[in-house]
Amino acid sequence: MTRTQIQFPDPLFRRLKEAAKRMDWSLAELLRRSAESYLATLPEIQEKGEWVMPILRPSGGYLKDPATIKPEADAIEHKRT
Repeated sequence: MTRTQIQFPDPLFRRLKEAAKRMDWSLAELLRRSAESYLATLPEIQEKGEWVMPILRPSGGYLKDPATIKPEADAIEHKRT
């Protein structure tokens, strides 16, 4: 395992420590799991020139299926008219 040093703004650091305590994890475990979760939402690296639909992320950083976005977008558009 590799050791590293990361700087966080104080308010974010406090929130991370509180979340780790609630989960009964160390701060390091929380950060490892958070990083793994975030990386799982990233698209695969594409070849240059190949366009890929951007991934839509609701708050929380999880992937959102584009098929579920269309009904929401249609409802918003319907409200405008």
